[in-house]
Amino acid sequence: MKTADLRGQTALITGASSGLGEAFARLLAARGCRLILTARRADRLEALKTELQAAYGVEAAALPADLAAEGGPADLFRRIEALGWPVEILINNAGRGAWGPHRALDWADDRQMLALDILAPAELVHRCLPGMLARGRGYILLVASVAAYQPTPYYASYAAAKSYLLNFGVALHRELRGSGVKVCVLSPGVTRTGFFEAAGQQQFSLYQRLTMMNAERAAAVGLKALLRGRASVVAGVRNGLIAWAAARIPRAWAAFFTEFFLTFDRR
Repeated sequence: MKTADLRGQTALITGASSGLGEAFARLLAARGCRLILTARRADRLEALKTELQAAYGVEAAALPADLAAEGGPADLFRRIEALGWPVEILINNAGRGAWGPHRALDWADDRQMLALDILAPAELVHRCLPGMLARGRGYILLVASVAAYQPTPYYASYAAAKSYLLNFGVALHRELRGSGVKVCVLSPGVTRTGFFEAAGQQQFSLYQRLTMMNAERAAAVGLKALLRGRASVVAGVRNGLIAWAAARIPRAWAAFFTEFFLTFDRR
């Protein structure tokens, strides 16, 4: 299959300051894309922008934003419109989790997580899609998780949010067939990023240690699937088997096994 030529196309990458977002930025810069990098940490965005401009000779803009805040996605999009760069590739990567018994979580924190993991990507798709359809081409990648495939105790809200992204993205993929806009959902498993520290999980389970994947590999899997027009992809063979099995057993069993593998060596 011929490799898609992305040179000169503008890619908006959320959560670009580290982890998967940074990995996507590097992959797209290497393909000659113009980059719009957004995350909350302005210093990291500026450093990455400067590095990628020097290394690949691409145009890049760093637009710090809090996408979980009320009006955050709308404000970001206004700044992008002022920049004058049409978003042709949308990498909806920003997200976070919250680890622990749901009854012990702070509601304000949980609500902010849901705003970032559900509302922000949905709004950015809503704002970017009309321009893509008018141009007759575009790419949208939604970053979900293997957790999207099963109820996940101690990550209950996070897993449910990722289930939304999985179903939302696959539905859009179907709706937009023939339009020139490709939509794909990437579901990584345990990935070596700062996600778990930010979620409040300070210790990995044995299962998590055994299935750990680096961000560069997971991002490459997602980008390849997006360009090939796939509706969804799970990064890693073991993660794919987990997702396949979870879809074929009762949800109560899936929740039991997920809890067991996340906590059995903590007891």
